[in-house]
Amino acid sequence: MPHNKNGFLLVLLTALAALGIALFSQHVLDMAPCSWCILQRILFVLIAAFALLGFLGSAFRPWRLLNWGLIVVTASAGIAVAWHQVTVAAKAFSCDQSFADRVVSGSGLEALAPWLFGIYATCLDASVRVLGIDYAAWGLALFALYAVYSLAMLVTSWRSNERQMLKRRERR
Repeated sequence: MPHNKNGFLLVLLTALAALGIALFSQHVLDMAPCSWCILQRILFVLIAAFALLGFLGSAFRPWRLLNWGLIVVTASAGIAVAWHQVTVAAKAFSCDQSFADRVVSGSGLEALAPWLFGIYATCLDASVRVLGIDYAAWGLALFALYAVYSLAMLVTSWRSNERQMLKRRERR
């Protein structure tokens, strides 16, 4: 289905753009990320990976359904992480030993790719506004868009799959 392939490509490109903006903000604009920022990055990387796998295997229906489902789940986790960052973590003096800090440190990603997953600020210091909106809220909005879009694509793919199965049965 071409719309599934295009949908996966759209999600892949926007997730990579979000990561690119985060890296530009960090390395060019000197906006140091906190552990919750890095946890959001990890989720964007996962969404990009699932979108890439979905794009490459979009002709295989079960694979398409699996990847849309994985994006829905990951985007939902992103909503929870970004919501917590906006409402709680951004007001905290320290993220040390928070859930995000334990996940990032425990994953080994910080040591593997410090330029992408390194934690360099406290949550309070990393709280920045861009165009009047908290930086983490931009992530929240993108995760929400992914969740809604992926869920719609999952339902559409599921219905299409059901219609094709009915047509096969009728031919027999």
